Amino acid sequence: MFYSFVRVVARVILFLVNGNAHYLNKKKLPTGNYILVGPHRTWFDMIYFALGAAPKKFSFMAKKELFKNPILRFILVHANAFPVDRKTPGPSAIKIPVRWLRKRDLSLIMFPSGTRHSQKLKGGVILIAKLAKVPIVPAVYQGPLTFKQLFTRKKVIINYGDPIVVDSKAKLDDQFEQKIITEMNQAFQQLDQQINPAFVYHDPKETEKN
Repeated sequence: MFYSFVRVVARVILFLVNGNAHYLNKKKLPTGNYILVGPHRTWFDMIYFALGAAPKKFSFMAKKELFKNPILRFILVHANAFPVDRKTPGPSAIKIPVRWLRKRDLSLIMFPSGTRHSQKLKGGVILIAKLAKVPIVPAVYQGPLTFKQLFTRKKVIINYGDPIVVDSKAKLDDQFEQKIITEMNQAFQQLDQQINPAFVYHDPKETEKN
């Protein structure tokens, strides 16, 4: 109930601030649970990912520091977030999402790079998908990269791709992991090119340095 309320509030706020969001290929989203993944380009891209995939509900990982504030903790917990120590992630970073994917009508939004300031994909999402026996669905965000830029009402586009099936019986070695990572990277590139063949992502943090 709380998640649905937060989703409505987020939709209204983003509509008032920007009002120019477009979602492509929603028909490719599975009816069951899945892990929605994408390159992490802004702190609010996960909000757009979730809004576009509604009515499906999602859980997501959040850095443990955010849970120190009691008010924010209440919001995060009731919005299906769970804490993760980015420096030393423990078993719960795998066990919680696997359990929720298998036992709840709740998909997962996850950024394989782990941070907005890295585009190098990691293998945690592959292990979760394998254990939970759910597909990985690639998606990309193109649009404003800061909340201030959203007010320019520049177009926001979310593009969803074909599900990537992770064989639950396959041996999770480096070769298999690299195969899935390559598939994800290729999917992101294809989805970006479908929106804009000339698209190149520039990290705002690096742009500020230059």
